[in-house]
Amino acid sequence: MIQGELTTLGLGRTEERAYEALLAEQADGPEELARLLDLPRERLDAALDRLVAHGFARPPDPSDAGDALPHPAAPAAALRTLIHRRQAELHLKSAELARLRMAADRFAGDSGGRGGERGRVEVVTGRRAIAERAARLLDGAEREVVLLDRPPFTALDVESLLARGVRVRAVLDRSGLADPGRVRALTGLVGRGLRLRVAADVPARLVAVDRRVTLLPPTEAAGPRAAALVIGDGLLCGTLLPLFEAVWERAEPLVAPEDGAAAGPPGAQRELLALLAAGLKDEAIARRLGVHVHTARRRISRLLESLDARTRFQAGARASSRGWLGD
Repeated sequence: MIQGELTTLGLGRTEERAYEALLAEQADGPEELARLLDLPRERLDAALDRLVAHGFARPPDPSDAGDALPHPAAPAAALRTLIHRRQAELHLKSAELARLRMAADRFAGDSGGRGGERGRVEVVTGRRAIAERAARLLDGAEREVVLLDRPPFTALDVESLLARGVRVRAVLDRSGLADPGRVRALTGLVGRGLRLRVAADVPARLVAVDRRVTLLPPTEAAGPRAAALVIGDGLLCGTLLPLFEAVWERAEPLVAPEDGAAAGPPGAQRELLALLAAGLKDEAIARRLGVHVHTARRRISRLLESLDARTRFQAGARASSRGWLGD
C-alpha cells in the first residue's frame, strides 16, 4: 500500500486499493469487492485483515448481515497513525546515524588522525583527503546518487553527474535557501534533471552512491582534523538509505523565493487537500468548492501530480507529513 508511506507498516498496493474501495463504498461484500479489484478472494481477505490489524479499518459489526466488509477508519485518523509511525522510524534512524557519527570520531582518534579501515567502515581524515575520496566515489557512480545536506553544506559536482545520466536526488536543509546564489544554482540544476526537495532540520549530511556505499561528511567544517566515514553495504542498507528515504518522503519540492511562492500549498490547494483527507467524494468536493465536478477532478489530478502521488490517500499522507493540513 502506498509504497513510499506504508511499507513500514507491512502494507502494500493491494491494501491501498482495498482501503480506497472501502472508503468509496464501491462494493456490498467481499465477493463483489474481490471482483471489482480483480483479486483472488484469499488475497483480498488477507489485505482486509492487515488493514484491520494496522488500524485502517475495524471488523464488521456483529449486527452486519452475512459476509460483510470491514468498516474503514476515517482518513484523517489513518493519516495520523501513519505519520506518528513514520516520525518514530525517522527518530530511530537519526539516533542510529548519530551513533555511527560518534564511531567516526572514535576511530579517527584511535588512528591518530590517519585514515584507515575498520571492517566496513573507512575513516578519512582532513579536508583534502575527504574531498579526494568524495570525488572518487562520485566518479564511480553509475545509476543514482542520493544526498542529505545541511550546514556546513557539501560542495559536489552534481552537474557532471547529471550530464552523464546519473540520477540525483537531494534533500537540502531549509537554511540553505537563505543564500540567493545557492538557490539560483540549485534551480538551474533542477532544470537539468536534479530531483531536489527541502526540509526543516535535515538530521545529517550523507552522500550515497548506487545504494552500495556512502560518505558521511564531517559534522563541522572540514579542518585538518575533521573525519568523514565511508560505509559499505551492510550498514548502508540497514540504516542510511532508510533514513534518506524517510527524510525524502517528508520533504517538499524546492520553491525558489523569486517565484513568490511560500512554503506549502496555496490556500485553494490547502482546502482541496483538507477535503480529500476528510474522505469526501468528487461530487461533494465540487459542491464545497463551488465548481463543476469535472473541474474538481482536474484540480485533484493536478494536485496529485504536484505531490508525486498515485492516489488521493497517498497525496493526503504526503501533505499531512509535511504539515500542510495542520494537526
